Amino acid sequence: MMLKKQAVVLGCMLAGAASVARAVEPATLAAIDLHVSAIESKMIGWRRDIHQHPELSNQEYRTAALVAAHLRKLGLEVTTGVGGTGVVGVLKGKTPGKVVALRADMDALPVKEMVDLPFASKAKGKHMGKEIDVMHACGHDGHTAILMATAEVLAGMRDQIHGTVKFIFQPAEEGRSEVPHSEDEHIGARAMIDAGVLDNPKVDAVFGLHLIPGYSVGTIGYRPGAILASGDTFAIKVSGKQTHGGFPWNGIDPIVSAAQIVMGLQTVVSRQLNLTKEAAVISIGSIHGGNRENIIPENVELLGTVRTFDNQMRDDTLRRMRITAESIAQASGAKAEVHFLKPSYLATVNDANLSDQMLPTMKQIAGQKAILVPKSSASEDFSEFQQKVPGLFFFLGATDPKKDAATAAPNHSPKFEIDEASLAIGTRAMTALALDFLSLP
Repeated sequence: MMLKKQAVVLGCMLAGAASVARAVEPATLAAIDLHVSAIESKMIGWRRDIHQHPELSNQEYRTAALVAAHLRKLGLEVTTGVGGTGVVGVLKGKTPGKVVALRADMDALPVKEMVDLPFASKAKGKHMGKEIDVMHACGHDGHTAILMATAEVLAGMRDQIHGTVKFIFQPAEEGRSEVPHSEDEHIGARAMIDAGVLDNPKVDAVFGLHLIPGYSVGTIGYRPGAILASGDTFAIKVSGKQTHGGFPWNGIDPIVSAAQIVMGLQTVVSRQLNLTKEAAVISIGSIHGGNRENIIPENVELLGTVRTFDNQMRDDTLRRMRITAESIAQASGAKAEVHFLKPSYLATVNDANLSDQMLPTMKQIAGQKAILVPKSSASEDFSEFQQKVPGLFFFLGATDPKKDAATAAPNHSPKFEIDEASLAIGTRAMTALALDFLSLP
């Protein structure tokens, strides 16, 4: 079965290569394919090991140790503990040149696995002080294995590298699993950037990918410009004055104010934002207040999320939300306190020039299955790297082509799973993109 899939993928590669300008030499592509095929079973083994031993954000000690040991065996310069549990490997090519960074995230999610696999997770972890089931429900185990394999392939092709490759294994992409030490504490990509991951040597461009069950194996989904939304979590505390439900005039009802705020926030999108520029979403996911039918409570708390595809539009949206909530509460004598919680995520925006330059290589790898994908309202802190250097983030199809990708369990589902044939495609893509970028004048 695996050999048949490889043959299909290789056929797509050759068909795609014939229809586009070659950004990577055919001999180089053939060498990449041989290297990847030689280590594919080993890569699958890494993925299964990591899947069976998932670790939550900033707790990726075992995974980080596995990665670091592998990079050292390859002869790379290795730094550990970067931005928490992050690992960075540096591979210097035969000749000096530009520096390209390749990034993979390592953390798992507080989800109980419901997939019947021989290497299914039975792990537990501490999430916000509570013991909870842990699972790689977003494919980060695959991302890590792909980048480990890419490091091995490129180390074996060192003489063809004109420049430097920096491998970034990042913790805590999924957000916090522990109470922060301070409100301004950075995690994930921000923490690694604070630690200088894009310096010494200075990175010229960064690439990342994400396994997506909504597309079949062999698919590379690309999009210049915004591909993923910003993500902000907000909490609104509405304070009133407690009183008997039969005498509401003796108090200030925060439930009514909260209801008006929920509706008012929807007008921020529908009536205050220029939606011809980009889409935006404001959703309330949690409302808590009161404990008895005939007592008007003192406080009501709202919890929600904001998604936008333009970072200036995001800032404007957050400002308008604060004004709207505070003003509505004030009109009834109540008080609204609006807090935007950390970590927040900026929109993931692919550099237009870099996307255009790399498109021929993506088409060489995926052929007709290199497709322009719509924007997704999910969020990713890969966006933090893109704030500093040009970056390209793309989707990697993860569902068996014999199955309906439209009905596959999505990322973050307890039934999330991937077809492991996708790992080889990801390694080919990351390797070819690195070599392509380093060959640019």
